[in-house]
Amino acid sequence: MSPLTALSAAAAAGVLAGLLLAAVPLWRLRRALRTARHQAHHDDTTGLPNRRAFIAAVDDAQRSGQAFGLVLLDLDKFKQVNDVHGHDAGNELLTAVGHRLAGQPDPVRLAARLSGDEFALLVRGDADATYRAAQLAATATAATPIALQAEVTVAVAASVGYTTNRPGVSTRDLLGEADTAMYRAKRGAGPVCRYEPVTAATEPHGRCRDRR
Repeated sequence: MSPLTALSAAAAAGVLAGLLLAAVPLWRLRRALRTARHQAHHDDTTGLPNRRAFIAAVDDAQRSGQAFGLVLLDLDKFKQVNDVHGHDAGNELLTAVGHRLAGQPDPVRLAARLSGDEFALLVRGDADATYRAAQLAATATAATPIALQAEVTVAVAASVGYTTNRPGVSTRDLLGEADTAMYRAKRGAGPVCRYEPVTAATEPHGRCRDRR
């Protein structure tokens, strides 16, 4: 082999080695980016989509022009679990409830944890479909007591509020309506409450109904 050929071969080998070495950091970078993207849109405790991801999904539903509803659930007496059994037990309870909500059937499109002990569902369909999804979610949440690792069994229930999309109502306003209905349910108006825009002027906290 001539000196020139040997030099060319060595240069080619060096380039190949450099490319192989560069590929490893690039692969790690891509994996890190995927991890960061997942963490930015998912809740650390439950693994469910977080508030950011939920709002983005509602925005997409708004742009689609199709009927949909929002369901908000707030766990009853969750603070007592944290106070009595500790935050680890509280996180276990949140995770278990998250699994139950994530398993809800169609027309539920997405289950998310918004913050604290507050969860949300995006439901495809009209008020009847949203009501049924809200009822099923409330039933699933309270179906059986939840066993925690600390050999403690905790009964769980949720106060539920829901609303449906309408022309000219923003994502932020829809979340506010469902939140208002949820807190009306928590104050004792009923386990599942619907926000009714027709009565909002005279009843700023919405009205609770057994049906749509």
